[in-house]
Amino acid sequence: GSEVLFEKNANVALPIASITKLMTGLIVVEAGQDMDEVLTITEEDVDRERFSTSRLRVGTRMSRADLLNIALMSSENRAASALGRNFPGGLRAFVNEMNAKARSLGMHDTHYVDASGLSSRNVASARDLAKLVKAAHQQQILREYSTSEKAVVTAGRSRLQFGTTNHLVTRPEWEIGIQKTGFINEAGRCLVMQAMVAGRNVVMVFLDSKGKQSRTGDANRMRKWLEAMRSGASPVT
Repeated sequence: GSEVLFEKNANVALPIASITKLMTGLIVVEAGQDMDEVLTITEEDVDRERFSTSRLRVGTRMSRADLLNIALMSSENRAASALGRNFPGGLRAFVNEMNAKARSLGMHDTHYVDASGLSSRNVASARDLAKLVKAAHQQQILREYSTSEKAVVTAGRSRLQFGTTNHLVTRPEWEIGIQKTGFINEAGRCLVMQAMVAGRNVVMVFLDSKGKQSRTGDANRMRKWLEAMRSGASPVT
C-alpha cells in the first residue's frame, strides 16, 4: 500500500505546464505505436500560444522514439505536439485519449487540452499527478527517457544534442525512477518524480513553486526530512 507522508493543497486543480508530457508519453507507449516510424515537424507544431522557440525546425524528420525522448527529457514542445498529431484520429483524438486515461486512473481534478502543456488550461491536482507518476513509472521506456541526462538525436541528416531540464537526475545522492519538470507563467515551476529516498519509494509532486531553484530546493528539503524521519522520527501525514 501507499501512505501520504506530507501534503498541502493536494486537491487543488492547478495549471501543470509540461508535466502534461508525462501523460503524452503514457498514451503513446500504451497505444503501442511504432517507435521507429519517422515523423515530420509541421507548421501545426509551432507554438502560436506563447511563441516559444524550438530547435526542431518545420520539416525536421525524426523517429517517434527520439521525439518521445526529447519531449520527456528536454520538454521539447514541438516533439510533444508531433507525437499527439501522429496518433490515430489526430491531435483531437489524442487529447480525448489523455482525458479518458486520466479518468480511468481516478484523476478527477485533471483536464487536458493539448499534448505539450503550453496551454494554462491543462490542469491537475497534486494528488492526481501522484497517480499519473505511478502509472507512468510502470513503463520502462518512460523511466529511461525521463531520467537520461542527455541524448543525441538524429534529425534528417543532422544530429542534435539535448540535455535534461532536471539537474537532480545527475546527482549521485538522488535515485530517480521517473521525473518531469514544467514551467509556464501561470503554473510557476512544477516538478513530479518518483525516487528512492531513505529506503522507500516516494512520489513527490510540487506545483506552483516560486523562484528558479525552489522546486529542486523543495525536493532536497523533502529528501532530508525523509532521511531524518528514517533515523527515528515518525511519519507525519
